[in-house]
Amino acid sequence: MVKRSVASILVLLTVGGCATVPTGPSVMVLPAPGKPFEVFQTEEITCRQWASQQIGLAPQETANQATATGAAVGTLIGAAAGAAIGAAAGNAATGAAIGAGSGLLVGTATGANAGQVYGYEAQRRYDHAYLQCMYAYGNQIPGTVRRARRFRRSTPPPPPPDYEQSPQNLPENYPTPPPPPQ
Repeated sequence: MVKRSVASILVLLTVGGCATVPTGPSVMVLPAPGKPFEVFQTEEITCRQWASQQIGLAPQETANQATATGAAVGTLIGAAAGAAIGAAAGNAATGAAIGAGSGLLVGTATGANAGQVYGYEAQRRYDHAYLQCMYAYGNQIPGTVRRARRFRRSTPPPPPPDYEQSPQNLPENYPTPPPPPQ
């Protein structure tokens, strides 16, 4: 039973460690027409550093931190809950060990999920800061062009020949419409 739990935890930690977040921009920026490529590379390095400073941590560091925090908190909560249940059953130490193991498992899974969310958000903020910096240097940011929708305005169809407007549907101060042309 213990070997199976340890094996499950090792598999979870190994698979959770494979989830990585890009360490650079995930957006495309092109040099301005006529700008030497060496100048563009220098600006790109500067903007990468600036974007990293804006979010504080690298996206992967943020994801790893959330995963580790989830594992630690899950272990502590699981051990406390296991000890309480084990004490009620007569063996607090066994309950704490089982609770810590299951808490580590659940906490790591929860932390890995939170790490992915935090990593995605950090990557998004990094990309925005990077794009702003590169745009400030005059580089091209490819995007989509949205065309304005054109509406064709047409006159509504005439009313049916037997249609008569009744005066009770009109407001009091509404002028009487002229009769239809014959």
